[in-house]
Amino acid sequence: MDIKILTIFPEMFTGPLTTSIIKKARDKEILKIKVINFRDYSENKHNTVDDYPFGGGAGMLLKPEPIVNALENNLDLENNNQEIILVTPQGKTFKQEDANLLATKKNLTFICGHYEGFDERIRSYVTKEYSLGDFVMTGGEIPAMAMVDAIARLIPGVIKEEDSFKDDSFFGGLLEYPQYTRPRVFRDIEVPEVLLSGNHEHIRKWRRKESLRRTYKRRPELLMNFQFTKEDKKFLEEIKKEEK
Repeated sequence: MDIKILTIFPEMFTGPLTTSIIKKARDKEILKIKVINFRDYSENKHNTVDDYPFGGGAGMLLKPEPIVNALENNLDLENNNQEIILVTPQGKTFKQEDANLLATKKNLTFICGHYEGFDERIRSYVTKEYSLGDFVMTGGEIPAMAMVDAIARLIPGVIKEEDSFKDDSFFGGLLEYPQYTRPRVFRDIEVPEVLLSGNHEHIRKWRRKESLRRTYKRRPELLMNFQFTKEDKKFLEEIKKEEK
């Protein structure tokens, strides 16, 4: 996958994109990431990227020319297998299903907003808009980092064992089941006996039921549109009785 990030603070991406799993994926060329300072595409000698809004108002807006020039000079805008993403509080809340979809694309470009907003005409080049949630940050850089990380780990070859993310919270619509490692007993709290049984079918059922239980107790709204199997319905009825 080829990812481009348009920002006026490229130095913010040095750590997150040059360590851990992302670094390994870049070293293997599974993932290509280019951070572009769109200030370099400004059309005046002062490299200005912002200006006052027409009609008045507080703060400054990002001008259209630097961002559009950066897009035109670094992207094939005719490419249909890409998404140009505006990171903005006005966008759709980014969820696992969005990460799953974007991970199938060959090319992604993130535009990191800043200041009080951006010239509306930039939107004509954008295919999707995302936010991390109902709160405002100082810029789009940190949300873009989070989205890139969530997407990158789904690309084949980035994580060694694909099954390791298939059980993640949200991937299948539920929160992840509880997990344990050694020691078997820690401060009088024991690992559930079923996990030590060696019976894979019993373990599978326990994990599924506990995943449903955790979702039911912590994020019940996720179950509203969940596609239950016959087994899931049975587990959920048991959970409701047990939790009363």
